[in-house]
Amino acid sequence: MPVSNQRVRVTLKLATSLDGRIATASGESQWITGEAARLEGHRLRAAHDAILVGIETVLADDPELTARLPGRPVDQPLRVVLDSRLRTPATARVATGGDTLILTAAEPEPVGDAVVERVETEGDRPSVAACLAAMKRRGVTSVLIEGGGQVAASVPGADPAGRGGATLCGRARPVATFRRPAIPAPCGRALR
Repeated sequence: MPVSNQRVRVTLKLATSLDGRIATASGESQWITGEAARLEGHRLRAAHDAILVGIETVLADDPELTARLPGRPVDQPLRVVLDSRLRTPATARVATGGDTLILTAAEPEPVGDAVVERVETEGDRPSVAACLAAMKRRGVTSVLIEGGGQVAASVPGADPAGRGGATLCGRARPVATFRRPAIPAPCGRALR
């Protein structure tokens, strides 16, 4: 089947504590899991054409969104940011170097080295279908969604608690979850 007729394969990756928290009460979410889970996360990144996060992840964590595997060169995936109001700082690591696409509901303006594209919206946020179409136009056939509670909750049919597969366009998709016993802070942030 030609790529133009194929759907984009979507994988949702989440790191949670056993009680379903994705961050501490203060919002800290980096290193919620251990080294083995981080390595598996990089393997997942390397196996996909794109990595997608929301603007809140960019603002909170300033991620590189690159695939890093020890002793092995990796073709880097397209980095995709969902940013309804175009708040990505030009100095953000995801906006400098590498191949980045920012999908927004706002009027496009330059943001570092990234390509900024305005897409159709559902309410005031970029629609899932429009985002998938924009990635597909760039040759993306698989995307790893890493982006926190709001983005995970926006995936139609997603089961963020990790009990089953995410459904997009009527097909089941994998959900990769990484868990730790508990987040060492009272009242951690729950998945939205």
